Amino acid sequence: SLFLWSSIPDDELLSIAESGRLGDSNVLEQQVRRMLEDPRSKALVDNFAAQWLTLGRLNAAAPNGELFPYFDDNLRQAFRKETELFFDFIFRNDRPLLELLDADYTFINERLAEHYGIPDIYGNHFRKVTLTDGQRGGLLGQGSFLTVTSYANRTAPTIRGKWVLENILGAPPPPPPPNVPGLRDKNDSGKVLTMRKQMEQHRANPVCAGCHKPMDPLGFALENYDAIGKWRTVDAASRSPIDASGALPDGTPFEGLAGLRQALLEKRQYDFVMTVIEKMLTYALGRGIDHADAPSMRAIMRRAAPSDYRMSSIIQAIIESTPFQMRSVPSHVDT
Repeated sequence: SLFLWSSIPDDELLSIAESGRLGDSNVLEQQVRRMLEDPRSKALVDNFAAQWLTLGRLNAAAPNGELFPYFDDNLRQAFRKETELFFDFIFRNDRPLLELLDADYTFINERLAEHYGIPDIYGNHFRKVTLTDGQRGGLLGQGSFLTVTSYANRTAPTIRGKWVLENILGAPPPPPPPNVPGLRDKNDSGKVLTMRKQMEQHRANPVCAGCHKPMDPLGFALENYDAIGKWRTVDAASRSPIDASGALPDGTPFEGLAGLRQALLEKRQYDFVMTVIEKMLTYALGRGIDHADAPSMRAIMRRAAPSDYRMSSIIQAIIESTPFQMRSVPSHVDT
């Protein structure tokens, strides 16, 4: 109940538990299905999805008002609503998990459609729209993610790449060393550098290169989106064309968001599914995951594979897993 509803059990679940029938696998599966269909399961969207996708950071996002005068709280709230509705749709309709990366649809209102350059969308209500231009699609094309991984005045390929490593591939980089030098936005001749050129100079420092090598190329794939997720083909500061090429840590090349999505699905599908399982198991248990949980996580993945890793299969497998079933409350110790 705490996992699925973020609340106490209802009378039906309590009654079944008290009678001892919850230990029956068929009864347990029926109860999980019932609870997922209940409106209270929206807590998984409000809490788990928001936690995993770092939506809380939107509240603190403060883009530079001179550079982005059209950013306002309506757009901020629209970013969050889009991601919540998108996750909720995949969850409610029990869509394959990989659709979180490559869906060709999203949920927008007039304000967000204007920001994304999508025509013929009117009114404040959100509706599902099919995307046709290849510029959006999946979590990585949404304004919520693109804004919380930017600075107030510019994009941050390193932060975006780090987010992808942590939340999509489950491979967080080591923390940065102390006293990291800042970026130089101009060369010795005073010419404004593109973000890619600034990062190349930064990586020339061997101390910085090791951490940046796996992160920056992932972030560069998203350079067509400015600090608040608006599509662009030219960098405003340097007036240079955007170069959105990059490569996965294993060397697989890609171009832009579409290429990154394809590379992730072809080369790192296992890592993405396992990362979602790890994030959700952490949420369900209320504790961090360690090496002892690895066999259970692999078993959850095998259990969900025949259904294309649909959300209901992953949740059911988590609830039936050993870490979840064997969870215990520490006994009270008198002092």
